[in-house]
Amino acid sequence: MYASINGTRIFFDVEGMGWVPDGPILREKPVCFVLHGGPGGDHTGYKPGLTPLSEHMQLVYIDNRGSGHSDHGPQESYSLENNVADIDALRRHLGLEKIVLHGHSYGGMVAQEYALRYPEHVAGLLLLTTSPSYEFLNKAKKIVEERGTPEMKEITAVLWEGKFESQEQLSRFYEIMAPLYAVTHNAQASEIEKQQSRDAKARSNRSFQALNEGFGGFLQNFDVRDQLKNINAPTLVMGARHDWITAVDESLEIAKRIPGSELVIFENSSHSVIKDEYEYYLSTVISFIKRRVLPTF
Repeated sequence: MYASINGTRIFFDVEGMGWVPDGPILREKPVCFVLHGGPGGDHTGYKPGLTPLSEHMQLVYIDNRGSGHSDHGPQESYSLENNVADIDALRRHLGLEKIVLHGHSYGGMVAQEYALRYPEHVAGLLLLTTSPSYEFLNKAKKIVEERGTPEMKEITAVLWEGKFESQEQLSRFYEIMAPLYAVTHNAQASEIEKQQSRDAKARSNRSFQALNEGFGGFLQNFDVRDQLKNINAPTLVMGARHDWITAVDESLEIAKRIPGSELVIFENSSHSVIKDEYEYYLSTVISFIKRRVLPTF
């Protein structure tokens, strides 16, 4: 589905009922906007992994402008400010008063910014392996220097400068960096696993232009640390012990600064927690939703 908002078309997809039979009434479920990483990623990597969450929340998967199935535009329009504004425009388009935000990686940065700008419309925050500031860049560079192969160091130099030149080069980046993204990465994958990986790659539509705009531009100045004390929505912060791109310290920083937030560190995960510790991730999120979000509905 598409929503024509803010001068562009944003793709979104809905999973799960919004109102469910509960004895003599229809009970409203929270609506959760799923915000992807990147910048320049898309929603496809969360399907079907997040499906069990749709039993507890209606899920709205979103592709940021210029990414996935959403319309493209000038690279300079692929900004954090526009991503946040697009979320609120989509919320209004769907007639929603409050939303839960599930923000992974860059999506978590967008979620934090949204919660600060539109606090009255936030029912909860699920922040997964993300960061509150540009400091994550320096930490990631250090981790690559310590743990990376020469090939990893060479390709991440392109990332830090925002200088990707093609989709093929971006795909090569994710292939090279796969062992750092997931603890469970299997270099000796079976043919079935290799085919699944090829299928997932074919389904996705990453934007190297959006990634360049972020890493070569606005992410170098992103910093909401001093404002996080103003967030009062129920917040779950999820970090990963072996995360290379948004180091575990970044999650600790967020949890320290958001009042009343809950912190869970996935000890056997890197950036791809949903892949590395899937069942634990699901139980963690579902428990939080039941305890901190559903009682408000």
